[in-house]
Amino acid sequence: MKLTSLVLVATAIVAVSGPPDDIPADMAKVEGGTYVPMFGERDKPRTVAPFLLDRRPVTNGEFLAFVREHPEWKRSSAKRLFADDGYLSHWEADEVLGDKAPENAPVIRVSWFAARAYLKACGKRLPREDEWEFAALADAERGDASKDPAFLKKILEWYAKPTPAVLPSVSDLPADLRGIQGLHGCVWEWVEDFNNQMVTGAARSDSTLDRSLFCAGGAVSATDAANYAAFMRYAFRSSLEGNYTVNNLGFRGARSIP
Repeated sequence: MKLTSLVLVATAIVAVSGPPDDIPADMAKVEGGTYVPMFGERDKPRTVAPFLLDRRPVTNGEFLAFVREHPEWKRSSAKRLFADDGYLSHWEADEVLGDKAPENAPVIRVSWFAARAYLKACGKRLPREDEWEFAALADAERGDASKDPAFLKKILEWYAKPTPAVLPSVSDLPADLRGIQGLHGCVWEWVEDFNNQMVTGAARSDSTLDRSLFCAGGAVSATDAANYAAFMRYAFRSSLEGNYTVNNLGFRGARSIP
């Protein structure tokens, strides 16, 4: 075989396999680190391994393509065990988005089961709670802005606003220093272990139910009582069940890094 042919073959192999640290264009790498979660022991931060996270939430248009490929997840076909009556109810029809669901706006009214099915088809998964919370510490300039009162105030102001009838395009969402858009300021997002912290005793590293984690009692055991925005996220997640669909709850994908 000529040298030129060998070079072409080698080039083709590299193009197919890609370098080990190759990152898809629609994802960003979140470097690992440690953080102190809202519930746990203040002197025992958790370690988060490096992972990949979607730059934007999944859109109506992307989810529409999924249900066309997987008709069992159409609005009229999905089993109520896996998606309640509100599933994709803002769409005009099974395969018609309509005015309330712009193609490039984040998809909402999607259950945890449906989100996982979509991401499995994409070779991804839901981010774990620790991963999502770790990534969400960042603002446009810092990897951890959680001690900045202005940053926390801005998040709380969004939580206090009513959900608009029509959500904005994902391309218009604010980005953090990694280029990840919309972790704050648009929709709540599913995580893999959404009911881990406040329903079980995971916050105390055991498996018992701790009712002091609910309502006002939860603030007492919080590691940072000033970060009320994080407390609201944990409380919201604890209220969910896997088949629930909510008018301001979407999702994005993640991948582990081997």
